[in-house]
Amino acid sequence: MKRIAFLLLDGFALLSTASALEPLRAANLFSPTQRYDVTLLSNSGTQAKSSVGGRFDTRPFHEIFPRFDLIFVVAGGDPAQIDDPALFAWLQQADRSGVALGGISGGAVILAKAGLLENRRFTVHWHHYGDFETLPGDWLLERRLFVIDRDRYTCAGGSAPLDMMHAIIARDHGTGFAQRISDWFIQTEVRGADAPQRSSLTGRYGVLAAPVEAALELMQSHIADPLGQDQLAALSGLSTRQLQRQFRAATGRSVMEEYRRIRLETGKNLISSTRIPLAEIAQMTGFSSQAHFSDAFRKLFGTAPSVLRKPEGPA
Repeated sequence: MKRIAFLLLDGFALLSTASALEPLRAANLFSPTQRYDVTLLSNSGTQAKSSVGGRFDTRPFHEIFPRFDLIFVVAGGDPAQIDDPALFAWLQQADRSGVALGGISGGAVILAKAGLLENRRFTVHWHHYGDFETLPGDWLLERRLFVIDRDRYTCAGGSAPLDMMHAIIARDHGTGFAQRISDWFIQTEVRGADAPQRSSLTGRYGVLAAPVEAALELMQSHIADPLGQDQLAALSGLSTRQLQRQFRAATGRSVMEEYRRIRLETGKNLISSTRIPLAEIAQMTGFSSQAHFSDAFRKLFGTAPSVLRKPEGPA
């Protein structure tokens, strides 16, 4: 059972919150045992008030030691104006304790202000893109539906949490179980992490069998913490041999060859658009060392990753 807390800051969007909570409730409903234990917290006492006035009963965050597997910060309104040292310190304590952290809607702004998004890929509701132009720091903001980077889980608002929760539940319990929950909410098309740019996987690969598409979506949401081939197969609902056969027929490449290419493409984008050291980019793309990353990069692209790094301009 995973312990997940939602820290609701006053003015949080009700739709975003329900889109995150309901799949977890359904996962418990459809399981013989409880899969997720959910705790609601707030920074304002025993209730949190949503954007439309609806309220949730909560526990004050400062009274709880952050013993959770994952904490989501849910924020709407103007999170850039929140300056709460106690809140930031509590989130930092959670991070030091090994708790994974997430942001829903404007929640990533709070994580950034607490210093918890450095060298992490993330996303935020488009309404808050401008906040990162004024916050000091070099941000790896991606204009995606959701981003999972190691121990950071971020998504836009609205219905985007449905898609992120699908990815989380698929990773935890398989795509078949996750699809059952999506069907329960009449979520007939689960969007991938890079929607709406997702001229879809179909646009890049052609028409795909459902298990192959599921495996590709798992790859795209697990860049920094790559899954093994047997895990991909099990979560996609096939044997390893069946997935390998279907995958090669659809893409012309093996499962792990394509997975490595996806991770290296992410690394290539980070090299050309940021000043993050290559050793850290190697870690962010799931390689055990800079040398391993560089060797794989050279084999795929025919050049060393350092060649793509633009030299610093004059001071």
